[in-house]
Amino acid sequence: MKKKLVISSLVFIVVPLLLVFCCNSIIKLATAKKTYNAVTEIPYNRVGLVLGTSNRLTNGQPNLYYSYRINATLELYKAQKINYVLVSGDNGSIYYNEPNTIKKDLMKGGIPADKIFLDYAGFRTLDSMVRAHAIFGLDSVTVISQQFHNERAIFLAEKKGMTAIGYNANDITGKGGLKVQTREYLARVKVFIDLIFKTKPKFFGEKITIV
Repeated sequence: MKKKLVISSLVFIVVPLLLVFCCNSIIKLATAKKTYNAVTEIPYNRVGLVLGTSNRLTNGQPNLYYSYRINATLELYKAQKINYVLVSGDNGSIYYNEPNTIKKDLMKGGIPADKIFLDYAGFRTLDSMVRAHAIFGLDSVTVISQQFHNERAIFLAEKKGMTAIGYNANDITGKGGLKVQTREYLARVKVFIDLIFKTKPKFFGEKITIV
């Protein structure tokens, strides 16, 4: 009886770890050499897609993930590696609007308003990538986020009919970074669950042309 209990416990521990390892490895291998750290090396794409996040942490402090994505977008635009920016994020309430906040900061950095398009229904990375193709008509795109996020977004994009590369914003180390990285492993498992069950974005809507 005790032996069976030990075996069952090991199964419940080992199987989930193997699942996480496999999902992470598949995405890593599929997106190898498709993300870039240097603006001088990344190929040109007409549109850069910024994946939204809050500009503040729950404790009110600035969110460095947000700041680094803004900086990375400005770098790409000023280097003429993109002509337009599509901002995809959560617009969950009148008090929380990621796309509008990002647009304001991009404009402060020098990107004209008519070069920025907003996707208010990017509630998840899946929604952002599917909508970029289905609603905004993109066949290729440069995703702008941290490398771990870019890899997942690129993998989803290619499964949904787009060609994608990623420009890696600066990452965060330490305790804050570790927490996000841990969530990322679970998010990568969710990618395959969504693909198996053919999960759709929360909203579609009218098509928008980026010109």
